[in-house]
Amino acid sequence: MIWGIACYVMWGLFPAFFPLLRPASPMEILANRFVWTLVFMLIVLLIVRRLGELRTITARQWGIVAVAAVLIGANWGLYIYAVNNDHVADAALGYFINPLVSVLLGVIVLREGLRPLQKTSVAIAAVAVVVLTVALGRPPIISLALAFSFGLYGLVKKRVRLTPTQSLTAETLVLAPVGLLYLGWLQTRGDNTFTQFGAGHAALLMSAGVVTALPLLCFARAAQEITLTSLGMIQYITPVMQMLWAVFINHEHIEPVRWVGFVIIWVAVTVFVVDLVIHRPRSATRVTRLRRGGADA
Repeated sequence: MIWGIACYVMWGLFPAFFPLLRPASPMEILANRFVWTLVFMLIVLLIVRRLGELRTITARQWGIVAVAAVLIGANWGLYIYAVNNDHVADAALGYFINPLVSVLLGVIVLREGLRPLQKTSVAIAAVAVVVLTVALGRPPIISLALAFSFGLYGLVKKRVRLTPTQSLTAETLVLAPVGLLYLGWLQTRGDNTFTQFGAGHAALLMSAGVVTALPLLCFARAAQEITLTSLGMIQYITPVMQMLWAVFINHEHIEPVRWVGFVIIWVAVTVFVVDLVIHRPRSATRVTRLRRGGADA
C-alpha cells in the first residue's frame, strides 16, 4: 500500500511541474518524457548491474509491454494537454472516475471479490462521479479518456511478470523511438524549444524523465503487491491534490456541486480505508502486538 500511496502523491504534484516546461508544446513535452525516462532507466539498470535482464524478456512479455506503453503514452499526452491548457479540474475528474474503472476491471476481468464495506465505498464513489459529471454540463471526453487509458494500463501491468525496473525500461524502449523521431522533426522545423531557451529549460525537459520514472516505478511495485481494487481506490489521493491545485493555485472556477462531489469522494475513501483496517492480515496484527510487547518490556 505504501508504494501505491507514494506514486499517487507524486502524481498529485504534477500540476506544479508541467507548466514549468512552457513554452514547449504538450507533444514536445511528451516526446521528451519518452526519451529522458528511457535514459534515466538505462542509467539505473547500469548502476545496479541489471542491464542484461532486458535480454531475458520473452516475446509474449514484449507484446504485453507494448500494449502498456501505448496506453500510458496516450494517458501522458492527454494529461499534459489538460494541465497546460488550464483543464486541471477536468484532469482531476478523470482520476476521480479512474478508480471506478479499476474496480470494475478488477471485478470483471480478474474476478476480484468485494467485501460489503468495499461495495458500499464503490457505490458512494459512483454517486460522487455522477454528481461531478453532471456538474460539467457536457460529456467529459478528456476525463473519460484519462480514466480508461490509465485503468486499462493498470490492468495490463497486472499481467506483466517483470520487475518494476525491467517493465518501465521496456515500456520506454517502445516509446522512445517515437519521441526521438518527433523531436528530430521539430528540430528540422526550428520548433524544438530544447535548443532554443537556454540550459535551464533544457534541464527541466531532461528532468521530466526522473519525474516520470519515479512514480511509475512505485506504481509497478504496487500493482504486483495489492489488488487492482485497492490500487484503484487509493488513487483518489491524486485527483484530490489536483483539484486543490486547480482551485487555490490556478484559480479555476469550481461549481458548488463539484464541492458536493468532492466531499462524497472523501466519504467513499474513508469507508474503504476503514475496511482495510478491519481486515488487516493477521500477520500484520501479530507483528504490531509483538512490537508493542517489546516496547513495554
